[in-house]
Amino acid sequence: MEDRIAQLGTDARARIAAAADLEALRCIERDLLGKQGPLAEILASIPSLDKAERPAVGRLANVLKCELLAVAAERREVLEAELLAAERSCEDFDPTLPARPARRGSLHPITRVRRRVEDVFTSMGYRILEGPQVELDYYNFQALNIPADHPAREMQDTFYCTGSGNLVMRTHTSPVQVRTMESVEPPYRVISLGRVFRKEEQDATHDHTFHQVEGLVVGEDVTAGHLIGTLRSLLAHLFGRELDTRLRPGYFPFVEPGFELDVRCPFCEGGCRVCGRTSWIEFCGLGMVHPRVFAASGVDSERYTGFAFGFGLDRLTMMLLGIDDVRHFMAGDLRFLEQF
Repeated sequence: MEDRIAQLGTDARARIAAAADLEALRCIERDLLGKQGPLAEILASIPSLDKAERPAVGRLANVLKCELLAVAAERREVLEAELLAAERSCEDFDPTLPARPARRGSLHPITRVRRRVEDVFTSMGYRILEGPQVELDYYNFQALNIPADHPAREMQDTFYCTGSGNLVMRTHTSPVQVRTMESVEPPYRVISLGRVFRKEEQDATHDHTFHQVEGLVVGEDVTAGHLIGTLRSLLAHLFGRELDTRLRPGYFPFVEPGFELDVRCPFCEGGCRVCGRTSWIEFCGLGMVHPRVFAASGVDSERYTGFAFGFGLDRLTMMLLGIDDVRHFMAGDLRFLEQF
């Protein structure tokens, strides 16, 4: 076996030295050092050798592998230098020509709208907070009045990171609100923005990964009127005009009472696939913070009241920029992104 390794090394060095170009060198490396090559075959045969022979064979094979890698690297440098010299020696080569201009990137449309949302809320005195995307089940569900047997979990089915289900990909940015209530003394106004995950059926307005904005205000004498006024002010600032909106009852386990805010569809007048042919787009879930959520976070619900709201940043971006399919955001298609 030792003689075979020595002969393999001699033949391999000769083949590498004779490589005429980079493609030939790549083929030689694949033949000699690949998973189906002779060196891999020798290493795979070591367990079947005598115990006394195994250490020497293993050592020689590994030393040879390192040597061949170094020889191949040296040959590659030589071939690359020869290729560059050949290109420079061409008659049409002009070293004074400027380099090709680097292509400038641009901000993703969701990033652009996110910054506008942040500007509006910071002007209202809100703090911007972030939290982990991989979240504990307690913060994502339990502390928000969604126990393990609660039917609302079906509405927010997500991706579980452990067999026990204790660690999940967050389904909303509301866990940031719980962490805030646990650590900060009221009053406060905060928003949290970021990527969230749900096992959604994909269509023009739904995707398994999207971005959400959550807001939380806690203080004395905070009312639903403050909540509705805040969101209407946000929409007016973003769109530059008052929008036609409607408020209807809605159920969310962490608020009581709960509502949903709809906005007139900007893509149609009589109904389209984006609005489900209703002329309205569901924009935001909102409501007054549930006393059980206050209790779980140690906030005195007798003294303080608060409101919370959450809306999809992707859907808002669609409305602002006239995009009719949410799946464009995650597709990575430059033809789409370069429009913005």
